[in-house]
Parts: sequence; C-alpha cells; structure tokens
Amino acid sequence: MLRRPTPGAEFRRRLRSAAGGWACLGALAVGVAITGCRFEPPLRRPSVPSAAEYTAVPVPHRVDAGPGGVAQHLVYGGTPPDRWWRLYGSPRLDALVRRALRHSPTIDAARSQLRAARATLQAVGASFYPQVSANLGASRAKSSGASFGGRVPGSTFSLFTGDLAVSYYPDFFGINHLVYRGSRAQMNAQRYALAAARWALSGNVVDAAIGEAGARAQIDAIDAVIVAERRWVRLTEAQYRGGGTSLSSVLAQRAQLAASEAELPPLEQQLAVDRHVLAVLLGDAPSRDPGAPFTLGELALPRRIPIALPSALLRQRPDVRIAEEQMRYALAGIGIAKAQFYPLVTITGTAGASALDAGRLLDASSGVWSLGAALAQPIFAGGRLRAQKRAADAAYDGARAVYRSTVLGAFRQVADALRALEHDGAAARAQQRLEAALRTQRRLAQAGYRAGATDYGATLAAEVAYRNSRVTSARIAAARLQDTAALLVALGGDWPSDPASGHPASGVASGAGPRS
Repeated sequence: MLRRPTPGAEFRRRLRSAAGGWACLGALAVGVAITGCRFEPPLRRPSVPSAAEYTAVPVPHRVDAGPGGVAQHLVYGGTPPDRWWRLYGSPRLDALVRRALRHSPTIDAARSQLRAARATLQAVGASFYPQVSANLGASRAKSSGASFGGRVPGSTFSLFTGDLAVSYYPDFFGINHLVYRGSRAQMNAQRYALAAARWALSGNVVDAAIGEAGARAQIDAIDAVIVAERRWVRLTEAQYRGGGTSLSSVLAQRAQLAASEAELPPLEQQLAVDRHVLAVLLGDAPSRDPGAPFTLGELALPRRIPIALPSALLRQRPDVRIAEEQMRYALAGIGIAKAQFYPLVTITGTAGASALDAGRLLDASSGVWSLGAALAQPIFAGGRLRAQKRAADAAYDGARAVYRSTVLGAFRQVADALRALEHDGAAARAQQRLEAALRTQRRLAQAGYRAGATDYGATLAAEVAYRNSRVTSARIAAARLQDTAALLVALGGDWPSDPASGHPASGVASGAGPRS
C-alpha cells in the first residue's frame, strides 16, 4: 500500500529540489568567477630619484659639539624605535606623550575612521555570497467582477504567503573583487592614517616640551642679563652725576637695558603658547595646567640616531604608505570602469507557499517556487562609460603624482633635518669657544677689580657679555633637541598601526573577505 506523503514532507522535498538547483548554479558561478578577468592594470610605483644619501654633500656620521659638548652619532641603515621620544631620557616626557596618545581627540577620530573603514570592507565582502531573505505576508482583498467583464461576481478573500528568496550576482568579470580591493585599500590607508596621527602627535608633544624648556632657559638667562645691566645703568648714572662720564654713555646703557627687556615678552609669549599647545595635545582646554614646566637639564640629547636609508624610508613613513594605498584604490577604480562595459548577470530563486488559509500553507498543493537568471548588457549610454574610464585613468595619474610628491617631500624633510643637526653642531662649537672666552674675560675682570687694576664698569661689561652668551647657548641647545626630534619624526620609524593594540603597521592585514 502506497503511503501518501504528508504536506510537510512534500514541502521539504520541493525545497530540497529547488535548493539543489541553486547549489549547482552557484557552484558554476563561483567557478567562473574564480577564473574571471582582471581589468585593473598592475601597480607600478612612479620612479623617484634614487640615491644612497639624502643630501648632495654627505653629512658626517658624527656631529661634534666641541670639547665637553655632546656628540651625536648618525647610524645609517638603522630604524628609529617606535617610542623614539624615550631617547631623550626623560620619564616625564615619556609619560606626557603616552598621556597624549590616550586622550587626544585626533587619535580618537583616526580610530573611529579606521573602524568605519573596516565595517565598510566587511559590507563590501558580503557581495561574494548569495543574499537570502525570508518573507511572510498576509492580506485581505476584495475583487470586482468588472475586471472579468461582469460575468463573475466579486469576491472577498484572504491570501497568506511565505517564501525564501535568494539572489546572487556571479562575479564573472571580477567587478566584486575590484570593489573589494578598492575598499581594502581604503581601509589600509586609514590604518596608516592612524599611524600618521600618532606619529605627528608624538612629534608635536616633544617639540612643544622642548620649546617650553628652551624658552624658560632663555628667559632665565635674560633675567640675569637684565640684573647686571641695571647695576651698570645705576653705576653709569652715578658717574654722570659725579662728572665722570657723559650723558650719551648713560643713554647708551639705558638703551641696552631696554633692548634686553624687550626680548622677554616674545619669549614669554612663546612659553605661554607652548603651554597651551601641550594642554590641547593632551586633550584638555588651554586653561588646564599640563604640569610642571620642562627644563633643558632634564632632556638629554640623543647620542645615537638610527638613520634609515632612502630605499627603506618609503616603507617607514606612514604618509608614503597612505599615498601608495590611494594608488591601489585608483587602480581598482580603473578596473571597475572597464568592467562596466561587460554584462551583469543576476541569479534569483524563491521557494515557498501561497494559500487562502493560513492552515494550508504547508500543503503540497500550496507550494510555489521560481528560478531565474538575467543578463544586462550596456549597449548605448551616451558616452557615459567611456567618460567614467577616462575619469578613472585621470584619478590614477593624480594618485601617482601625489605619491611621487609625498616621497620627494619625505626625502627633503630628512635632508633638512640632517643639515640642521650638522649646522647646530657647528653653532654649538663656535658658541662654546665664545662662551669660554667670555667666561675667562669675566674672571679676569673680576680679579682685576679686586686688585684695583680694573674699574667696576669693566667688570659689569664683562658680566653682561657673558650672560648674553648664555642666552645664545640656551637657544642653540633647544635647537639641537628640536632638530633631533624633527629628524626622528621625518624618518618615520617602526610605528604600530594602532597605538592601542601595538600591532606593527608593516603587517597590515587585508581585512576579512576573499583574497584575490
């Protein structure tokens, strides 16, 4: 005796039959997609001037500041450490930079943009898979006999439907892969943008801290000059009242005092600006105190500086890596523009049931299914597709030009910083000789005054000259510290792509989704 299948079993059999057909078509589509065409050209980085040195005249490997000064050794072929600011040997500076990296809104914005780019890449990756949706519907309707010529009466009925719908876009010509590669390039660019934000923030914090220390040292040195010049003015005025000197001498000393006093407001302004900058870099308002001021004495000049070779600099600078990813994105755009000339294939299918009574949805007689494929081939678009191709080519040419400009700018920054260190060393040597001579002159003047061989005015003049040299020494010391920071920042370094995770940027992942 034959057993009649139940309504539920019949529905499941039909569903499996339809699903088997979809699986075959899906496997065929995947096979064709794997062997699909590639429309984007290969990535070719634009040629940039290659050289073993950054400057026309090689910079010495040792920057000497003279006897007793700190010499700096430039080690070519090395890589600056990730936390390069620790080379200054200041725990307070290290804590300040780490605090800025945690609380800076710039870093928070870069992280948010990276999260958005990752989510966009995941959304684009969904195009590689069939899209499945479930639909349930119930409706109540009344029909009119007029629709059938008036020969049948109108009726009122209910309709219940339920189905699974599947749609799939086979990647016959690789357009899905092209869109995915473009989104992946954008995500990688955002990862490098986060590294660049961290890179720039640390440099700004160190520069502001050194600027604050240099301004404070110069203010202290000028204060000492002003104290000595005021004594000199009082002495000159006393000599004038006694008839021992002329009024012009008095006026000259007063003018020199006023000139020294005029140097203070710009330095005090610089000090205030550096304090405000530090507060904002830490994520605070300028009214918040960023902490005790830095001094030059607590910042050690880095003695050993690893210098990346020009060929390695391109992999260490996040801005160069961003420009490279933008070229990849533009290449994907060229491929997408080419793929628009070819057909777009769509495969769709549904399986479900439709009944006038909800209780009969699972009956075999209520089952419905459909399976279809569509092909759309552009024939005439008024020149739109060719214009899109030309626009994509122009965008890629622009990305190549930006890459080349970024590389040349990186080389220039390193060259400028290397020359600055060399000239800072020369200035430090000359200033050391000047300060030593003025120190000896001051000591001799003081000894002569005690012995009665020199008047007090000569002693004060020697004191003022020596104190003025201390102002210049503080300025040169701050310049050496800041130019060293500029060099370390210009070299890029072994920075992580995400300061929170510490993962190295050199291992940037391609993101979730198929690889091509």
